[in-house]
Amino acid sequence: MLGIVRRKIVRDTVSSSSVFGRQFQRTAAQPVPLLGSRSYGTAGSESLLLKRGSKLVRVISFSGDLGSPASASSLRQIGTCFQTDSCKKVWTRFYSSEGDVVEAVVPFMGESVTDGTLATFLKHPGDRVEVDEPIAQIETDKVTIDVASPQSGIIQQLVAKVGDIVEPGHKIAIISTSSDHTHVAPSEPPAAKKEKTAEQKPKAEVPSQEKPKSETPAPKEKPKAPAAPATKPSPSEPQLPPKDRERRVPMTRLRKRVANRLKDSQNTFAMLTTFNEVDMTNLMKLRSDYKDAFVEKHGVKLGFMSGFVKAAVSGLQSQPIVNAVIDGDDIIYRDYIDISIAVGTPKGLVVPVVRGAEKMNFAEIEKEINSLAKKANDGTISIDEMAGGSFTISNGGVYGSLLSTPIINPPQSAILGMHSIVNRPMVVGGQVVARPMMYVALTYDHRLIDGREAVLFLRRIKDVIEDPRRLLLDI
Repeated sequence: MLGIVRRKIVRDTVSSSSVFGRQFQRTAAQPVPLLGSRSYGTAGSESLLLKRGSKLVRVISFSGDLGSPASASSLRQIGTCFQTDSCKKVWTRFYSSEGDVVEAVVPFMGESVTDGTLATFLKHPGDRVEVDEPIAQIETDKVTIDVASPQSGIIQQLVAKVGDIVEPGHKIAIISTSSDHTHVAPSEPPAAKKEKTAEQKPKAEVPSQEKPKSETPAPKEKPKAPAAPATKPSPSEPQLPPKDRERRVPMTRLRKRVANRLKDSQNTFAMLTTFNEVDMTNLMKLRSDYKDAFVEKHGVKLGFMSGFVKAAVSGLQSQPIVNAVIDGDDIIYRDYIDISIAVGTPKGLVVPVVRGAEKMNFAEIEKEINSLAKKANDGTISIDEMAGGSFTISNGGVYGSLLSTPIINPPQSAILGMHSIVNRPMVVGGQVVARPMMYVALTYDHRLIDGREAVLFLRRIKDVIEDPRRLLLDI
């Protein structure tokens, strides 16, 4: 019946008719030629002028490059619904047949990284983006990776959700490259929002109705009866804090990765720690005497870390077993020295690598450490810059740690822990004098490294730090 009515009211010009007490009106536009001899633009719309108690709930409009003449009859499609409720809503959607959209996908994240967690969106539907501008961030086990826009345009739709596990090539968002395309996909239909608000209201009222029930006089008397003075000081029944004073937050992938690696290290290695103390007087004097000339020539400050890296290189060269690692039933001796530097960041602990440390001087080491530390704190460090490493140095002294037992960073076999510098009374030349002292700790895999090699390695670091001239004379 509706089809008969539609054929009756459709005309090439504006016409109207009344059917079942409701008035229909249709307006059709003539085809308008666009650019090109074979392209035509068509536009049309149909409307329902309804009386009281009925309404039009959807109007669908079409626009596109058809490539051939088109008539208004081909666009004569409309979804209508007669309703008697008091609310009124109109939803208009635009479709385009041109290839003016591109997809933003997850990039390659590294050889050892297979997936990641979508941490956050930097752009939202309707925002303008430029080429290579980050639109989302993916958190992996090691670093945070940006998803860049392949072309400039407007964010049309976000396909993935925050918290989703994504792999390389996974589609994240749809970007419209056409300036005329203004459609933004709604994140939720209007009807669903009304249903949610309707459902939330009774849910919010439930606790208010149940509270009087729980406050009846019967349950109040029950806790008073067993509340005897003898049970209050009982240590076997501690008073736990209320749950509303606690917060439960999911762990980040980086934190979970760090936790798993540290636990695996404890379960795998036979770890043993040996300690020593270092007099920092000569190294501090060297730094104080040449710090200004060092900055003027190299453009970077002279710190203690470069001295400890050079001392570690000297110790690894004198005790190659500390630079080795167990692989199954074999021992792998490394003929290179890549020093990993533990850096604490707001997102977790990362360990960038200073490669070829045995070939670097003090200035080159300081520049490399500063560059890696800045990238780590900014979250721009790459996976390749943290891969590998044959020995690790951790400086807990920057946070005020006096003494600690560091955990080995697998697949390495040892780690050196630096600590804070404290003036302590020491016996020098038969006299008690105040000296700046630092405790150093070496944690090593006792399956591979014996106590003799570990102590001699730590002793070599002590000798070099207390007298840096040994590096020049190679003694």
